[in-house]
Amino acid sequence: MKITSIRAHAVLLQTRLEITSPAKTPAHQACVVEIETDSGITGHGITSIGPAVPIKAAIDAVAAPQITGMDPMNNDRIWDRLYWALIPRGQSGIGMHAIAAIDVALWDIKGKALGQPIWRLLGGARERCPVYATFGFGFYATGELPHAAEAWMKRGFSRLKMTVGNSALQRRDEPCLLSDVIVEDKRRVAAVRDAAGPDAELFIDANCSLDFFHAVELAGALSPYHITFFEEPITQNDVRQMADLRRQTGMRVACGQNEGQQYRFRDMLVAGAVDIIQPNVVITGGFTQCQKIAALASGFNVGIDNGGAWPFFNAHLQAGVANGGLVEWHYSSVEACRLIYDGLPEATDGWFTMTEAPGLGFELNTGRLETFLI
Repeated sequence: MKITSIRAHAVLLQTRLEITSPAKTPAHQACVVEIETDSGITGHGITSIGPAVPIKAAIDAVAAPQITGMDPMNNDRIWDRLYWALIPRGQSGIGMHAIAAIDVALWDIKGKALGQPIWRLLGGARERCPVYATFGFGFYATGELPHAAEAWMKRGFSRLKMTVGNSALQRRDEPCLLSDVIVEDKRRVAAVRDAAGPDAELFIDANCSLDFFHAVELAGALSPYHITFFEEPITQNDVRQMADLRRQTGMRVACGQNEGQQYRFRDMLVAGAVDIIQPNVVITGGFTQCQKIAALASGFNVGIDNGGAWPFFNAHLQAGVANGGLVEWHYSSVEACRLIYDGLPEATDGWFTMTEAPGLGFELNTGRLETFLI
C-alpha cells in the first residue's frame, strides 16, 4: 500500500454552547488532513490550538512531498522522516502540529486496513474510559458557573474542570493585576463547588497563565475546595517551578497537552514536576509518539490523562494503554467536532465506551468541511 495524495484544510469551527443563557459562541482553528492510498483507503486526522494556515502550508509544502509514495503502515519510518524534514533541531510548534495531524490519519488508515479500532492496535487496555467535562471557561461570568455546573451534573458528569488564571500574564498591559485574578478565581471555584456538591471531582486549569508566586498563592487559596489536579499552573510549563509548586502545596499537578517533544515529558518526570502527564495525540506528534510517552510515564509509575480537548481522537490512547486514564469531554471542542464529523460516539453518565469500528471509528464529512475553510 502506498500514499498517493495528502490534502490539508485550514478551518475555523464556530460553535454554539447552549448550556447557559445567553449561548456562547467560541471558535476553534484547526487543520484537517486527508491521506489517500492506492488501495482505496482514506484516513483523516486533525490538529488544533496552533495557527491553522501555517500548519496547512507546512503540510502542503514540506510534509506531503516527503512521504507521498511511502507505505502508510510504516508509522515510525514516516514519523522519523517528518521529524528531520520539519523539526530537525528539536523544535515544536507548527512542525509538530503537522506531524500530529498526519500521524493520526496514518493510524486511521492502519486501523481500516487491519479491520481494528486504533485503541485495540495500541494495546486494548480497556473498553471504556472515565470522562471529565471541561465546562467552566473564562468567558462565563462568575454567576453563570453554578448553573453550568448543575447542568453538567444533571447530564451525569460528576467530574468537572474549569479554567483559572484568566490569561493573567497575557493581560498585564490592560493592566490586570494577578492578585485580583486570584481573588476572583477563589470566588469562581467556590461557586462551582457549592453548586456541584462535596462529592463531585473538581479540576482547575490555568493554561500556563500564571507565574510561580501566584500559582502557589492560588493553590493555597483553593485547598478547602478539594481540587483533584491543577493543570498547566505555570507559564511555559516551567519544570523546576512546577516541581517546587508540587512540593510546597501538595496539590497534584498535570500538564503536557501542548508539549511537542518526548524529552520534555522525560524532564518533567525526572524532576518530579507532575503527578499526571497529558500528551495530546492531535498536538504531541500523534499516536506514534504519544504511545512512547505513555510507556515512559509507566516507568515512573505515572498515569496519563487527556488534556487539551479533542476527546474522540484522544480516547483511543487512553483506552489503548494500561496507564491511560481520563478522557476530557471538552464542551466546545466536542461541538466543533460535531460540525465536520459523522458517526461520533457519545459520553454517557461520565463514561466513554470505545467503538469497535476500524480506525478512528468515525468519518469526516467533506461537504460540511468546505463551509468552514479559512
